[in-house]
Amino acid sequence: MFKRTFLAVALGAAFAIAPLGAAHAQANWPSKPIKLIVPFSPGGPVDQIARVIAPGLGKELGQTVIVDNKVGAGGSIGLDAAIKAEPDGHTFGFGVPGAITVLPHLQKLPYQVKDINYVSLVARVPQVVAVGPAVPVKSLQELIALAKQTPGKLNFASAGNATTPHLGAELLQQEAGIKMVHVPYKGAAPAMTALIGGEIQVFTGDLPAILPFVSKGVKILAVSGASRVEALPNVPTTAELGLPSVRVESNYGIVAPTGTPSAITQKVHEAVGKVLAYPEVRKQLAAQGAIAVTSTPQEYRQLMDQESAKWGALVKKANITLE
Repeated sequence: MFKRTFLAVALGAAFAIAPLGAAHAQANWPSKPIKLIVPFSPGGPVDQIARVIAPGLGKELGQTVIVDNKVGAGGSIGLDAAIKAEPDGHTFGFGVPGAITVLPHLQKLPYQVKDINYVSLVARVPQVVAVGPAVPVKSLQELIALAKQTPGKLNFASAGNATTPHLGAELLQQEAGIKMVHVPYKGAAPAMTALIGGEIQVFTGDLPAILPFVSKGVKILAVSGASRVEALPNVPTTAELGLPSVRVESNYGIVAPTGTPSAITQKVHEAVGKVLAYPEVRKQLAAQGAIAVTSTPQEYRQLMDQESAKWGALVKKANITLE
């Protein structure tokens, strides 16, 4: 009897201590540097956005935020690492749209999208429609007219099959009623080289990847976003030009490992909002062609679900594959 009573008391004490231990750990969080997993290579547009906000997050959270690049498989390797990391609040991921909204429609992935623990959006990057220096057009309307006059003669580049540049161009073709030839490259950099050299005539891609090449003769004809951008105040949106359905934006945000305590993710969410209010951060993002934007976790999830449905339908209709 005594043994049973003692065991019951001991077990009760153990269960009582466990929540206190977890609460203590959260109260002392963060107790070491925080890792932010970025699923693309150092120096690229996505990495640059992450590195703009990392110092501010470190300041707000009281610990250094270290960017950790885990590249490969269209961002899915880094996203998988973030989702499955130890949920102690010392690892977060930089959510990239392709790995969340496109790849699940094309291949089996090591993670389930439903398991993504959304924290907050960080930046919205609009896609733009650009042509090479030798293409004899000065507006999107003129490009569409040229494409209709010469069906199948214009080539458009992408950063690879099923990438956002590929999907953006496919959407433009469907909505404008034109037909161009897809030429995939291994990334945006070689695609831009081909655009400048005249190997291809059209490229639809994220603004930060294209903006530096305007000085080399690349012409940006339209912004496929919700509004004009600060870096290109005189360039109209596709909606202004009569193509409201041609809206392509890359939405980047912070995600947490599955199981991360909500109290911690809430603190990170609040820190993101504070950092994006820094004038210098907003200025740096704008210079890269990105627009600072925050959201609730629910809003972030809802947006990704909407984008997934949109791109899933396009992938099916255009018969897009990774091959």
